[in-house]
Amino acid sequence: MTEIHKNLIAGEWQIGESEIENRNPSDLSDLIGLFAQASSEQLDATLAQARIAQVEWAAYGMERKQPVLMAIGNELMARAEELGTLLSREEGKPLAEGKGEVYRAGQFFTYYAGECLRQLGENADSVRAGVEIDVRREPVGTVAIISPWNFPTATASWKIAPALCYGNAVVWKPANITPASAVALAEIINRQDIPKGLFSLVMGAGRSVGQRLVESAEIDAVSFTGSVPVGKSIAAAAIQNLTKVQMEMGSKNALAVMDDADLDLAVTLALGGAFGGTGQKCTASSRLVVHEGIHDAFVEKLVAGAQAMKVGHALEAGTQMGPVVSEQQLDENLSYVALGQSEGAELACGGQRLNMPTEGYYMSPGVFLNTSNDMRINREEMFAPLTSVIKVGSYDEALAVVNDTNFGLTSGIVTKSLARATHFRRNARTGVVTINLPTAGTDYHVPFGGRGDSSYGSREQGKAAAEFYTTVKTAYISAGPV
Repeated sequence: MTEIHKNLIAGEWQIGESEIENRNPSDLSDLIGLFAQASSEQLDATLAQARIAQVEWAAYGMERKQPVLMAIGNELMARAEELGTLLSREEGKPLAEGKGEVYRAGQFFTYYAGECLRQLGENADSVRAGVEIDVRREPVGTVAIISPWNFPTATASWKIAPALCYGNAVVWKPANITPASAVALAEIINRQDIPKGLFSLVMGAGRSVGQRLVESAEIDAVSFTGSVPVGKSIAAAAIQNLTKVQMEMGSKNALAVMDDADLDLAVTLALGGAFGGTGQKCTASSRLVVHEGIHDAFVEKLVAGAQAMKVGHALEAGTQMGPVVSEQQLDENLSYVALGQSEGAELACGGQRLNMPTEGYYMSPGVFLNTSNDMRINREEMFAPLTSVIKVGSYDEALAVVNDTNFGLTSGIVTKSLARATHFRRNARTGVVTINLPTAGTDYHVPFGGRGDSSYGSREQGKAAAEFYTTVKTAYISAGPV
């Protein structure tokens, strides 16, 4: 009989009201396991215990918290191959990417382990004589973390690590598509020296468990990564309790390729940015804005590179692009292929379901040509191994196209001109800008987030995370006469 992987409820591993299957998108005959779905009663119980545990955790000394986060991070890095294999098996990204993700997740925890010891306040003299002011940050309380399936370990970690660092309790609802990675991370965290119920894993459907979680008055803050519609619904629910929210949502990232660009570098960046992670990442280069002076040569090499990419089983040596995560995602991707063609775009290559030795959700990387920025394929986030080339006649036109979007997460430019690079860096309306680098890939010690429909609330990562996971207290002290 297949083992049922449990939820972590109020400090205890418990089965739920039902179970779901988790299958390998590279090979549907591979059943990874059955995973419990929490009940509303279990959610209520874990929220009550989290309140108690948070008070105890906040009282831990900094030298007691720091080793907890360090141990989590070190174990993730030490087990990167094992847990990366599990991640790739259930999510579909090539093994090298899976291992890299788990290792990076460990780095988030070790970074915030250091931040446990660097929580410095401020002091000032008052405008009133004899009065001093102390300004410090305190935990926000109990944080709900709702994380996506495309980076199931890394995205969760860059939320969980600062939440714990700054003294909060965590109730984590991961995506149901990638529960195995969630259970593995929860097991590591739960083994540490933390109060019972400080950290909870609550797997379940978004419409039931997730909705009840964000509507709960027991939650002080919600950190969410996912789609724009779901993010807006979370914000609408959270405002009823004036719950603090932080949301990373959609994107439509553009990579501008100028006529003075290093052609081979530009193609390499575009291929990696568009098709890394099977295009299933919020930083994917889904719009390639290319100067007419280099357009034809760039397109020739881009299409050849996309056609040469090895699509295969995530765990197979040499695989450059794995399957998409689910049948629903594959169907949506193929619908966008049909939409692009109906809009008049030329599908130069790919965009088709592939038959492979194992049954899975395989799709060839697709490149659209002769597209305009007003096409839906260039307005909507596809979350697919699909990218569009938009030809422009000048740098000014390229910048205008890059900024012509409802989103604003990342953008990049490939150029040898310092003047263009500097102007682009200052005028691209995105939260992250890259110069001669892919739009994908961010460091853990600096802020991450976007503008427009891409983000709402405080930035994630680095020291910026303190803005969300803490609340500021200003104290006035009068010592009186000597």
